[in-house]
Amino acid sequence: MGDVGSKIETYYSERLREHGPTPRGVDWNSSESQELRFDQLLRALPDGPATLLDYGCGYGALVPYLHERRPDVRYVGYDLSRSMIEAARELHPGATFISDPAHLERADVVVASGIFSVKRDVSNDDWEIYIFDTLDRIAELAKQAFSFNMLTAYSDPDRMRPDLYYADPHRMFDWCRTRYSRWVAMLHDYGLYEFATIVRRHAA
Repeated sequence: MGDVGSKIETYYSERLREHGPTPRGVDWNSSESQELRFDQLLRALPDGPATLLDYGCGYGALVPYLHERRPDVRYVGYDLSRSMIEAARELHPGATFISDPAHLERADVVVASGIFSVKRDVSNDDWEIYIFDTLDRIAELAKQAFSFNMLTAYSDPDRMRPDLYYADPHRMFDWCRTRYSRWVAMLHDYGLYEFATIVRRHAA
């Protein structure tokens, strides 16, 4: 992931310096859209106590949102950007945040919000390699389920940007079902130009 990972880390560290620990700091338009995404991704959680790994956690916006709704879930956040991790630790001193992927442990559920959208000047081919390598890693870390979101290729053409990656939902569904599990759900109906995918290890 080398060069692509470095570009991601640099980009989001710059966004954090520019906008601070806010939705704009992780490239979301508003806290409302950010929380709408969380709603979809957290559908992967089982009933009852669980562990959750927030893969690409940014400044930890999911922490208060999760604790308010699911206090029985133990949270760990991971991000490539050390600046994001430092901000997250300062904002949420009671949560665990990790910047070294070697220290990650498996969790019941892994969620990834927004990590596949901003490709900048990376070619689509190289970006897709990064996506599929990252999904393989997320799948390895997830005991019960994982979820992620992506911008949709069904976005309005006049609103699509060259620095963003728009995925084909059919292709992603087939990839996940073939590679990870028979039990895949795709949500493409929550009012944003994106879709969320939930992959379960076992039938719900």
